[in-house]
Amino acid sequence: MNRALIVVVVSALVACGGESASSVTTPSSSGVTLISDVQGPGSSSPLDGQTVTVSGIVSGDFQDGDADSTRNLGGFYLQQATPDADALSSEGIFVFDGNNPSIDVSVGDHVEATGTVGEYFGETQISATSVVVIGSGMIQATEVNLPGSDTLSNSDGNPIADLERYEGMLVRFPQQLTISNLRFLEQFGEISLSQGGRVFQFTNHHVPDAAAYAAHVREAAARTIILDDGQRLAYPAAIAYLTAGPTASYSIRIGDSISDVTGNLRYSRGSGGSGEESWRLMPTDPVVFDDNNPRPAAPAVAGTTRIASANVLNFFSGIDGGQPNCGPEGRDNCRGADSGVELDRQLAKTSTVLAMMDADIVGLIELENNASASIAAIVDALNTRLGTSRYAYVDTGTIGDGAIKTGFIYDATTIQPAGRFAILDTGVDPRFNDRRNRPALAQSFEVISSAATLTVLVNHLKSKGSSCDADGDPNTGDGQSNCNITRSNAAAAIVDWIATDPTGSNDPDFLIIGDLNAYIMEDPLRTLKNGGLTNLLENNNAPYSFSFDGQSGALDHALVTDSLIGQVVQTIEWNINSDEPQLLDYNLENGRDATLFDPDSPYRASDHDPIIVDLDLTD
Repeated sequence: MNRALIVVVVSALVACGGESASSVTTPSSSGVTLISDVQGPGSSSPLDGQTVTVSGIVSGDFQDGDADSTRNLGGFYLQQATPDADALSSEGIFVFDGNNPSIDVSVGDHVEATGTVGEYFGETQISATSVVVIGSGMIQATEVNLPGSDTLSNSDGNPIADLERYEGMLVRFPQQLTISNLRFLEQFGEISLSQGGRVFQFTNHHVPDAAAYAAHVREAAARTIILDDGQRLAYPAAIAYLTAGPTASYSIRIGDSISDVTGNLRYSRGSGGSGEESWRLMPTDPVVFDDNNPRPAAPAVAGTTRIASANVLNFFSGIDGGQPNCGPEGRDNCRGADSGVELDRQLAKTSTVLAMMDADIVGLIELENNASASIAAIVDALNTRLGTSRYAYVDTGTIGDGAIKTGFIYDATTIQPAGRFAILDTGVDPRFNDRRNRPALAQSFEVISSAATLTVLVNHLKSKGSSCDADGDPNTGDGQSNCNITRSNAAAAIVDWIATDPTGSNDPDFLIIGDLNAYIMEDPLRTLKNGGLTNLLENNNAPYSFSFDGQSGALDHALVTDSLIGQVVQTIEWNINSDEPQLLDYNLENGRDATLFDPDSPYRASDHDPIIVDLDLTD
């Protein structure tokens, strides 16, 4: 592009958002419309569809085709020199000039732009037919603090912070903002930032309540902003922010933070019509995160016996070729690795985690429900990594008729199974709906050195992600989401099943682990507590094992009978997965850079964190 400077003038400092302003520029052409008049006081422009000429200072250069290939939105942000008297109308606007603009503008240029006003996915823009540089100046960022004074609803009906008055303007968030969501870092180059620290799921700390939950959702929205990468490309080759920290070894995690971040405030989706419609900060200065939540090392063993639960991220021993030929009946959709390379990567990551945990007993979740191939492949990979034959598995065969199941592996040098395993399903108790919940698996184990015995139950209850309306179990809006009754009934069945001593151990020590798909204060957990079980995570500070929709919470739990409480030494949520971006897992889809994967690192082996319980078993 050819850069055109029509008139050179004395640069000026321009302040926005009600601050004092002074400017020395050449006179603008007649017929210029104030940017604030284009924006108006509402969510859409009162001049939508009209042709206007606006004048202002370039506050953010996001043109395509210029020297800066890291900021490409197809245009630039223009801000008028002097704010108007209406606090609700923004003084900034995005000027779209396409893939090959004729004029290369820079931050600080005083520009006159002519074009048609329009709304692009909710953002007021000017599609330029003429751009002329007439001078220079400078914009001082307007300070904005979260939470917003109110929320508004986007076109999807979801609440977002009401920041309309700042649309298109150069703004600065002086506060410490905490990373709360990395789900779309790979796809859209975006990170959710929240004022006031990590956002927790409502029912992680509060009893279910529809009105209080609705207030929580609005409050969380008011304190959240999206930091974007300044590009309109989905799945870019270079992932923004992944290593943007204080040291060369930094890798971004939920819980890290940033302060004093500056950029242009945009209202858009992640890429074109995809992604969440919300306020996005397009940074104009370098971004560096503070390492507030460093990666945890392998936890030291305390006590004589370590038991853990580990989600293995839909580990299937075969390759997912897209055909519905998995499950015991060969009719379920397959999951897991889509190639031999992915399968090798998944096994390597899984065996790394299991080796580092150094547990005596591990309850595995999201295994392919085949006779033994899935669990045997994991044990073989683990033993190969360790260079021994330490680990063995409980051979249950298929369990139920679903695509996935739970299972047990154990250190055969320290532990041995005591008797046969037992399964809780609909046939044992009709309240345990195994069309929705995966059957519960129980096995008693004996410590070889002491003959101390306990029984472990590993569970995977119905998820919140799909509806149970057909079963008369709707989402009531109280924070527990879908299928709460289904999970609660299963929990009641578990309590009664324990009382029958299902494995015939003649020992009162029971440990219930696994993905219960319920947060700490929800009905299923309260049912288990009312049945005499103690949730060990409640002794930890703000526990979590999973991140969903920008909020953290504990879906994975460890509960014990009264006789076992005094034998518990420590309970650990090993947060190696939920805080990590998913682009570090074994998958290779969407052109992912294969070199980001580290088979010897435990981080992002799954989406759920392992829960570890160390015991001093006495009998």
